[in-house]
Amino acid sequence: MGNRFNKIEEIKVWQESVELSVYIYKLIADSEKFKRDFGLKDQAQKSCISIPSNISEGFERKTKAEFIRFLYIAKGSCAELRTQLLIAYKLGYIKKKDFEYVDDRCRYISSMIANLIKTLKR
Repeated sequence: MGNRFNKIEEIKVWQESVELSVYIYKLIADSEKFKRDFGLKDQAQKSCISIPSNISEGFERKTKAEFIRFLYIAKGSCAELRTQLLIAYKLGYIKKKDFEYVDDRCRYISSMIANLIKTLKR
């Protein structure tokens, strides 16, 4: 993969996705209704954790093709998370401002992943 990154902690999109995961866990913990909806809660937590996890797993595979493959999986997890949080919002589990913040962060992270994929494909 070259010397673009030496360790996962240097990758900005990984950092952003870790922060998003922490935010999601806190958001769920602060919502009694969300906490009690075990199916949706578990799915949202799995999706948010999947983003930085797949970025780091792909990075550790040490081939560009594998890294790209795992980045696509992380990008898909962003879309899943957006859907799950939209459902949580529509069910009244989270406030509109929280949904909009998370949706915005997911779109930002997804575009960062897309840009990293483009860069790696060059």
